[in-house]
Amino acid sequence: MRVNNTMWSEVLVTVVMGTLVYWVFRRTRRKVLKTEDGWWGAGAPPVGGDDNSIRPFSISHSQEEMEDLYRRLDATRPVSSLEDSQFHYGMNSQCLAKVVSYWRRDYDWRRQVDKINQYPHYKTTIEGIDVHYVHVKPQSLPVGARTVPIVLVHGWPGSFYEFYGLIPLLTAAVAPGNTDGPHLEVICPSLPGYGFSGAPHKKGFNSVCAARVFNKLMSRLGFQQYYAHGGDWGGLVTTNMAQLEPEAVKGLHINFAPSTSPSVAMVTSLMLGRRFPSLFGFTPFDLQRVFPLKETLLFEPVRESGYMHIQATKPDTVGRGLNDSPVGLAAYILEKFSTWTDKSFKNLEDGGLTRKFSLDDLLTNVMIYWTSGCIVSSMRFYKENFSELGAPHTKVPVYVPTGVACFPNELMHAPRLWVKQKYHNLRSYSPMARGGHFAAMEEPGLMAEDLLAFISMTEKKK
Repeated sequence: MRVNNTMWSEVLVTVVMGTLVYWVFRRTRRKVLKTEDGWWGAGAPPVGGDDNSIRPFSISHSQEEMEDLYRRLDATRPVSSLEDSQFHYGMNSQCLAKVVSYWRRDYDWRRQVDKINQYPHYKTTIEGIDVHYVHVKPQSLPVGARTVPIVLVHGWPGSFYEFYGLIPLLTAAVAPGNTDGPHLEVICPSLPGYGFSGAPHKKGFNSVCAARVFNKLMSRLGFQQYYAHGGDWGGLVTTNMAQLEPEAVKGLHINFAPSTSPSVAMVTSLMLGRRFPSLFGFTPFDLQRVFPLKETLLFEPVRESGYMHIQATKPDTVGRGLNDSPVGLAAYILEKFSTWTDKSFKNLEDGGLTRKFSLDDLLTNVMIYWTSGCIVSSMRFYKENFSELGAPHTKVPVYVPTGVACFPNELMHAPRLWVKQKYHNLRSYSPMARGGHFAAMEEPGLMAEDLLAFISMTEKKK
């Protein structure tokens, strides 16, 4: 009887120890996002696969293109805004009339094309999509200096042009206090369906597909390891890049980190954080941006997310009209550059558009959409991403070193506690002095400083 008791005790201990080891193994094992190659070109893929060549590209313009634009601008039918409505009903018509007048009489697209073409542009075909990108190498490198590649990814309704103020700061400067580098080599692609990248011809091209394409782009350019930065959709795409290829992405830097899969800690902090802020590491700035919950989680999203519902359900309907009307397109895009830069700009007659940006830069971004005819395909990206709620990537943590630049006027605020639920290797979390959703375009100096500091710190630790 004593032998049987001993035997059963040993079995019980073995089972408990085995369960404990299995539980610890599951807890420590790092999940990697899985994906399969796709084909997004028209028809069936060619027998020989993609053309892997890298082809120089430049933005062009023509007299016929400008005459067509001017004809459409001249034929616009004005609509009066309500009295004392500012930007609360959307793009103010009086402000829009001034923008259109400047666009028609003073804006010089040819000069802006020269500005865009100051950097080398290329195209290469990946999974049936002609991917457009800007590739800028640092100038006048010291002898023996090394370069570190970084890919910058934009969102909607932005473009690669958002980074034109940031690129020279990254390729000419070094991180503060680090005179030995690193010197950055910048690759700035257009998301497929945006700008001068081809649009997918098949359903299902979401952020994970874009991440896979961009990882392939970096590999094709000869980079085995690289950094990634993004905001808006770019923040999600670069996050997916790190989830797919954690050995290739040396570090991830983002300025938009909304929670895609609420955790117990996040829900608890929402319930108790206002009363016990120190328990969750909430700062006064966190409290100001997160509470009251009814305003931040209900009223504000309802007021500002109508565009998202349209684009996530029936993008082709509204997109078709915007593709025909340059004035409609400008109104649709510029209203976002007003409200998403600072929501208080809704109280201004001019939407505060030129307080942070020049009208030339704003119209150049619009012209990239207009001349490429990409507004419909860019809007479809919402439908592809929102059609699969609870997608696998929302449940996979990010383990690569991560830095977050937290700009005060960002659309959605994510306290450090919430960010760490997704980004398990958070190396830096920087509350920024000023700036909104289009931070790289609005505050390139602040963005460059934080990005360079993050990369310098990560390189030193490696």
